[in-house]
Amino acid sequence: MTKVRTRFAPSPTGYMHIGNLRTALYEYLVAKKDPEGVFILRIEDTDQGRLIEGATDIIYNTLAQCKLFHDEGPDVGGNYGSYVQSERMKSGIYKEYAEKLIELGGAHYCFCQEEDIQAQRELAEARGESFIFNDPCKKLSSEEIQSRIAAGEKYVVRQNIPSTGTTSFDDEVYGTITVENSTLDEAILLKSDGFPTYNFANIIDDHMMEITHVIRGNEYLSSTPKYNLVYQSFGWDIPTYIHCPPVMKDEHHKLSKRNGDASFQDLVAKGYLPEAIINYIALLGWSPETEQEIYTLDELKQAFNVKRIGTSGAIFDIDKLTWMNGMYLRNMDIDTYFELANPYIEKAVSNKYNHKDIAKILQQRANTLAEIEEMLDFFDNYPSFDIELYNNKKMKSNPEIALLSLKATKELYENLPNWEESTIHDEMMALVEKLGIKNGQLLYPVRVAITGKQFTPGGAIELSHILGKEETLRRLDIAIKQLEQ
Repeated sequence: MTKVRTRFAPSPTGYMHIGNLRTALYEYLVAKKDPEGVFILRIEDTDQGRLIEGATDIIYNTLAQCKLFHDEGPDVGGNYGSYVQSERMKSGIYKEYAEKLIELGGAHYCFCQEEDIQAQRELAEARGESFIFNDPCKKLSSEEIQSRIAAGEKYVVRQNIPSTGTTSFDDEVYGTITVENSTLDEAILLKSDGFPTYNFANIIDDHMMEITHVIRGNEYLSSTPKYNLVYQSFGWDIPTYIHCPPVMKDEHHKLSKRNGDASFQDLVAKGYLPEAIINYIALLGWSPETEQEIYTLDELKQAFNVKRIGTSGAIFDIDKLTWMNGMYLRNMDIDTYFELANPYIEKAVSNKYNHKDIAKILQQRANTLAEIEEMLDFFDNYPSFDIELYNNKKMKSNPEIALLSLKATKELYENLPNWEESTIHDEMMALVEKLGIKNGQLLYPVRVAITGKQFTPGGAIELSHILGKEETLRRLDIAIKQLEQ
């Protein structure tokens, strides 16, 4: 059997869109399902007007961050290079194959101006009519064509489409699709500047690189019959097609970087982990056979099956990603977590507090790394706050109860033999029993008093320990005076 060869072929036009990253992931998983499978990176830069400086490095960095390591590509080499389309064009292969396709009857020279064709298209649309360009250049003799080329007339190469009959193809997700040839337009394959169009270059490169499986968005379903006609004209094997449903912003709008929707880089900047992002986007359109939701990349390689890809769009749910990211953070060992979290802790908290202890309480509560700074703002800047914060029905707390609890805690803290967290815990629990109140009636007011906040990354005991005896007592004094007044 032929070993599986897939390719991720992005254009270097900006940040990595989530839909593109999902395509890369699926390409990678399809390849790695085969023990000898090969995952290729190809840079498609034939649309020179849209290229953005530095975007190729973004592609490399994103794949590396997500551990989607390619076996062949511009930066790692391979036997099918070059892996950059503009470099491949310099060898003349696209022009060579375009001319060969003309000889085989699958394409023709066209000298019509694209602006004139566009004007005809717009006129037909204004009338509510469908427009299929009927190229008069197909009637030119070989002599006329060569004469025009010799005279320096600009031309494009257009695909020939049969005017009758149908073209069918099989897709792993959508099944067999058949279209009437009369509905297909004769697309440009080679532009007047000598650059191939995206569609034509894709076909040539996929054939030359022996790509066996093509994974892409379902927006290419309508173009695939035209691709197959080119394959058939050359007599080439047609790859296995896997068209994926779109990633949706909501029920009616696709997620799109053109509309400012989050890219992979945006999500990382907001404190999401690459492995959590990869795990989440794997489930956008694909359903595993079990209820499992948290997958390592190795587990995805084993579980992924293209037959489980759905046909309807999958809505990108930031809340679900946030939950999943939190699961990844909480499942880390503390040293790994501290290494990730400490840069964020350092932005918010001075070194007079133990950052490792802060990380321990954060790990169970922060769902993204970017949340950390705001969660810790009370350490260096004790805020003023309204005593209404002490009112809490769930904790059965109010300002009166709070005053009693704070005074008792202050007296306890002043006389503690040591400032160990276990000692603070045991003595505070004993104080609850002594006062004959609920845990929350003591711990909640203390937490509010020493942080000035209703929601904090840790409890009263943990935060008292980290703040230290002197600072905790100082804050309790301020809080007691506020309540007494």
